[in-house]
Amino acid sequence: MQQNKHSDALFESRDAKFPKEARLRKRTEFLQLSNARHKIPLNGFLVVWRDNTCSMARLGITASKKIGSAVVRNKLKRYLREIFRRNRMLLAPVDMNIIARQESAQMDYFEVQRELNKAFRLIGAS
Repeated sequence: MQQNKHSDALFESRDAKFPKEARLRKRTEFLQLSNARHKIPLNGFLVVWRDNTCSMARLGITASKKIGSAVVRNKLKRYLREIFRRNRMLLAPVDMNIIARQESAQMDYFEVQRELNKAFRLIGAS
């Protein structure tokens, strides 16, 4: 049984990466998303998304100083990146920006994961 756990960990580390191509990095990419029609309000987050021409889902994260200190914002961004990284191969090819709200500062990893899974289902995770 332990050998199976070990092989699952290897599978995750090999296939669940978060390369630069899977990130929204330029201001113009974020601005294009701000005009998107598709918005999903969640507890603690707003997910804005649109279809893209790439072959993969791409993620952008917005966490303003209203959320809390840098420590709190960075922890939240780590949670979001990790959840996206683990699910990105299941998502349709979309650009998404996850905007954190103040309520998200008190959430733990599993609460954030539960909320994002709702959005992934609505977007069309296979």
